[in-house]
Amino acid sequence: MFAVVRTGGKQYRVHPGDKIVVEKLDGNAGDKITLGEVLLAGDAGNLKSTDGLTVAAEIVAQAKGEKVTVFKKRRRHNYRRKKGHRQQHTILKIVAIGDHKAEKKAAPKAEAAAPAKGKKAEAAEAPKVDTKETPNPAPQEEAKANPPAESADAPTKTGGKKSAAGGKAAKAASTENAAPAKGAAKKSSKAK
Repeated sequence: MFAVVRTGGKQYRVHPGDKIVVEKLDGNAGDKITLGEVLLAGDAGNLKSTDGLTVAAEIVAQAKGEKVTVFKKRRRHNYRRKKGHRQQHTILKIVAIGDHKAEKKAAPKAEAAAPAKGKKAEAAEAPKVDTKETPNPAPQEEAKANPPAESADAPTKTGGKKSAAGGKAAKAASTENAAPAKGAAKKSSKAK
């Protein structure tokens, strides 16, 4: 019996006992995996239905492919870049081609229908957790939380810079001796 499976964006024709090199799959050497995307299956000249058909495989090794050199160059611009790459591969040994999905689907239904007994039933229930409220660390009065500005002319603090000592916000610069803003209205002599 043979099957055509798709994995890693590529298609492979496999027989039981074949070893194939595919794109990297998760797992260690000796792990069993199933390839569920079977595109075609048959025995000699007869094709079979692929509904629920899977291919069982065993990971032989995780390996790297041959080194590929990537070299970029732009002539007369002194531009050269050289990189190497080794693609990660997984070596699989095909164990069996068969209908394993139907058996796996039927087993959970049978377990769900049987009522759980003993310690398993206790483990299935969600554990009870006692909860209690924690007090709000912020002050209850808004006046304490947001103190008013010292005067109407004083600039408001908007986060400002932090000083090195203590991590508190730095004081705003004094504006007593500063020149007036460009857009500020000038006092005219006529207003007197």
